[in-house]
Amino acid sequence: MHDVSDFRVAVNASFVPLRVTPSRHTAFHGMIRGAGVDQVHVTDLQATPHVIERTPELIARGDQPYFKVSMMLAGRGLLVQDGREALLEPGNLAVYDTSRPYSLVFDEDFRTMVVMFPRHLITLPPELVGELTAVRISGSEGLGAVVAPYLRQLAVNLDQLTGSAGARLAHSALDLVTTVFTGELGLDGAGADPHRALMQRIRAHIDQNLSSSDLSPASIAAAHFISTRHLHGLFRAQDTTVSTWIRTRRLDRCRRDLTDPLCAGRTVAEIAARWGFADAPHFSRVFKTAYGISPSAYRAMPHSALSR
Repeated sequence: MHDVSDFRVAVNASFVPLRVTPSRHTAFHGMIRGAGVDQVHVTDLQATPHVIERTPELIARGDQPYFKVSMMLAGRGLLVQDGREALLEPGNLAVYDTSRPYSLVFDEDFRTMVVMFPRHLITLPPELVGELTAVRISGSEGLGAVVAPYLRQLAVNLDQLTGSAGARLAHSALDLVTTVFTGELGLDGAGADPHRALMQRIRAHIDQNLSSSDLSPASIAAAHFISTRHLHGLFRAQDTTVSTWIRTRRLDRCRRDLTDPLCAGRTVAEIAARWGFADAPHFSRVFKTAYGISPSAYRAMPHSALSR
């Protein structure tokens, strides 16, 4: 598209409200392709030089907070957030958070792909991911070299991001991105900070035992040889509680199953019980509180309506 006004509309529809300022020195041209499934949105964007800004005024509109992971495919761009700057070149990745101001400066023709998703879809707390915003991650070495080709293939095969298969591809991307973040934060190495490493083990333990009716603060603390008081303190330091974290993770697993054709033969109550909700009416209430819709109504929605 050659009209910057049309491009602004497309950008805001694909992401969150943003300010787009084209370069005065070149004629504008831009192209956006996107696809979304199960709250994960993937966008392939090409354009001539311009600046994108997420301003405090736009944030104040109250949009749901998202993480955005960008990977440059051609050209280069400068990402600025949280007092840091990352110069991104082809193959480089970076994460940013839509709940805080940021800017992207493109001073030449470029192409980038962006994976945008609600912050709760990954197991790492936003506070930890916040340490990686506007930090350049290489796509040619380490874990980045494994993840970058997968993301690149998503960008060029957007038509595959539909239905249950598309949901699995999207969530595989999030799992890979989480793995990269974990490595960048030093949570999985021998020299990892003991406090962070403990929290990572606890979060992994919770995910592995979501289906167990015995999962509780006491059982989690015992499995990690700490007191329940210490456990509660660890989660309180991240502005949440153990019970809230468990409930959020269980709800997300239920939400995925409700739209998975492989679970079509299971009742809502069976899906709830599979992930630790023994009381079906209670599950329906907490699900509706979390997502604004009953489990049955959510299940009946078309997949395309669940992308954002």
